[in-house]
Amino acid sequence: MEFVIQEIKDKKQKEAIAREVLNDLPEWFGMPESTEEYIVDSQDKPFLASFYQDEVVGFIVLNAKSPDCADVFVMGIKKKYHRQGAATQLNEAYEKLAKSLGYTYSQVKTVQTGHYDEYDITNQFYQSVGYKELEVFPTLWDEWNPCQIYIKYIGE
Repeated sequence: MEFVIQEIKDKKQKEAIAREVLNDLPEWFGMPESTEEYIVDSQDKPFLASFYQDEVVGFIVLNAKSPDCADVFVMGIKKKYHRQGAATQLNEAYEKLAKSLGYTYSQVKTVQTGHYDEYDITNQFYQSVGYKELEVFPTLWDEWNPCQIYIKYIGE
């Protein structure tokens, strides 16, 4: 499949894309308040979207954590496009964007492996694209969702 990645600037378009994708992923984004925060807060951040033909496939949002480290604020790929290379291609575009903005590292936070099957898949994905386990914060979110932080050196 040939996916097309575009940087989205328009806030309403960001909102529509994020809402469409996250609503397709209730296993990952099943808490309405948190999902709405992702949708709203993504509007003011660098935002890349993936398309197949004219359909939205997924998106990724870059958040600045420090002068050296970008953060995957939120990422989602519609279920029907899982395991078809869309996430890998979107991550590559994110890393290219992060490097162009001067970042040398990227981090991502997710639920630690071993708690939910869906997040085990997420952890496997980030490891497959080169992220390394940095630290687990057992109660950052809450005790049922220990926060795993991954980090990756993306280059100068």
